[in-house]
Amino acid sequence: MGLWVAIVAIVGVLAALVIGVGSIFSAGGVASDNPFASRNLFSDPGSKAAQASTAAEQSGDSADAATFGRIAAVPTAVWLVPEEHPAGEVGGYVQGLVGQAEKLGQAPVFTVYGIPNRDCGGQSTGGLSAEEYPVWVQEIATALSGSEAVVILEPDALALASECKNVDERLSEVSGSVDALVGAGLVVYIDAGHSNWGPAAEMADLLNKAGVSRARGFSTNVSNYNSTDREQYYANAISALTGGAHYVIDTGRNGNGSTGEWCNPPGRALGATPSPTKSGSAQDANLWIKPPGESDGTCNGGPVAGQWWDANARELAADAGF
Repeated sequence: MGLWVAIVAIVGVLAALVIGVGSIFSAGGVASDNPFASRNLFSDPGSKAAQASTAAEQSGDSADAATFGRIAAVPTAVWLVPEEHPAGEVGGYVQGLVGQAEKLGQAPVFTVYGIPNRDCGGQSTGGLSAEEYPVWVQEIATALSGSEAVVILEPDALALASECKNVDERLSEVSGSVDALVGAGLVVYIDAGHSNWGPAAEMADLLNKAGVSRARGFSTNVSNYNSTDREQYYANAISALTGGAHYVIDTGRNGNGSTGEWCNPPGRALGATPSPTKSGSAQDANLWIKPPGESDGTCNGGPVAGQWWDANARELAADAGF
């Protein structure tokens, strides 16, 4: 742990000096009601990128250690999945991270990803039962109550609802989660898929039924590669149909835009580091939501979804000049 602390300290300073990453947001020109105007975001010292940096350093690979350390230093969402942090454990886990963040004057971003029939049997198959899910979400909400945490709620859940043939169930589950998390005083963004998935009007209808008016807004491009301007066009159309709902965009891996392929496409690059958006836009921020370097699934040579992949992290960083 001492070795990793030293590495993070060095690369974090270098990254902030060279390209402006890290947890410090400039509030200049940002609307006062933008949640990110007052939040410095948290970089999890136990992230897979951080672990990979430590492992590379211990093996004598200083180049990989530095590259992975720079990625780890960028504030990135922490994913909560029941297979890793089940009910009875997830509350203590998130409380521990919130405690670390608060000592640094920072706020963590969490991605809640445990809805029943989560990926319709795809690369990220899994999730909880209909009975287990609200209990798990409520434990998260209770643990985070009163904190500065931001929550990205159930990537792909609404966008996949028709394919999973459980639209009504999904709407009810997402709506219940919104109530639990917002009731704990948290900033919540319901996931809205991405611009290549379906018409903005259809997604806006789902978001309205799921309770986006009770949340801060919605997220787009999570775990995808579409360019920021393309996502802004899509998200602005949704915002206009959802009472002006605000949104965030996942820019972690969209530096080279999209080829139309979503599962470990080659030749992609890290995108713009997290920052709040200037006032005058429905967009609140660019965020790194899907952790760069973690696989999309067993495709294009990748390991299982969510597993760290050295080669992918190297390519994303190199193609971005990071």
